Amino acid sequence: MRHAAYEGHRPGHHAPPDAPLSAEGRAQIHRALPLPEGITAIVTSPLLRARQTADLLSELTGIPVIDTTPLLAEWHAPSIVIGRTSETYPPEYRAWREQRAANPSLACGDGESPTDLYARANRCVDRLLRIAESQGRAVLAVSHKVLLGVLVRLAEGPGAFDASIRAAWPFAELSPMLPYLHDFNVGWTCRAPGVG
Repeated sequence: MRHAAYEGHRPGHHAPPDAPLSAEGRAQIHRALPLPEGITAIVTSPLLRARQTADLLSELTGIPVIDTTPLLAEWHAPSIVIGRTSETYPPEYRAWREQRAANPSLACGDGESPTDLYARANRCVDRLLRIAESQGRAVLAVSHKVLLGVLVRLAEGPGAFDASIRAAWPFAELSPMLPYLHDFNVGWTCRAPGVG
């Protein structure tokens, strides 16, 4: 599940890590209920908007939050774009955007390269599978658009980064992680009612 809407959201905006949920975000979580049957645990990103989403889901459903992991954190955008939108991106970030598809191991400044994000997504899947197997049931992962986009396109390799940037993933929407995860009873298809 993508976290719910946060304070100060603007399309194309690189949110600061401490952006809290908005009133609309809390309403989105209520509209996302009920969750699919069989979820026994919630795992979340450590970023505030994701933790608040997971905590409210836990409060409303009684499903415990059992893990907070940086593996589920959003793509680490370079600090030069945090709080900015596309019309105010600096030239070095614009140049990186032009080069990243041809060279996915290239990072912009202190940001995470598509290759590094892909490697983290693989480690995240391993962790989620271990948690799901220990629970014996489905686990809900609360995370962020770009990382979730890479997780559902893992077979595409580092190139999944560009597809996940372009893809729509509305706030508080659920989607299956990977098709093969159905074998482990941790994937499902569910469009949250009233969202997107």
